[in-house]
Amino acid sequence: MSLKQLIHKCINNETKAQSELYQLYSSKLFSICLKYSRNYAEAEDNLQDAFVTIFNKISQYKHKGSFEGWLKRIAVNTALQRYRNQGVFEIIDESKIEIVEVTIDDDFDISIDFLLQIIQELPDRYRLVFNLYVMDGYSHKDIADMLKITTGTSKSNLARARMILIEKIEAYKASLNSQSL
Repeated sequence: MSLKQLIHKCINNETKAQSELYQLYSSKLFSICLKYSRNYAEAEDNLQDAFVTIFNKISQYKHKGSFEGWLKRIAVNTALQRYRNQGVFEIIDESKIEIVEVTIDDDFDISIDFLLQIIQELPDRYRLVFNLYVMDGYSHKDIADMLKITTGTSKSNLARARMILIEKIEAYKASLNSQSL
């Protein structure tokens, strides 16, 4: 069955088609939900909520652009909506922002698992902006619009996220150096 046929059957609320769509895209969308969630359980909740939205709004997909991209936007927006509703963002006066450039020694290898773990441990407002900007390539203006914050707040949160990550990496490096002594 073609994707267009599958979408049409989902529009008609055919549970077999909905199940097939879920099987096709749930792992990709779960990885997105995990990136924007505090933990695994919250990511599962966000995935479920995203699919509820997908099935409720699938008739709005106009077969223009990538269907997978449309699904991903819904997953991201579902996770972000949870944070907007919780008021995790504080608005920052743009005149008081200090942008800090951060560099990591190229000769130091860290595992992707460790990096993902420390990103996951960031406070919500920092993790969301970091993921949107660094991992997904959104501009500060786009992030500000998505999160209903100012571009200055987005820039400030990104700078703070980078500083926290550097501090954690430096602490990790120091613990490895002390173990090797």
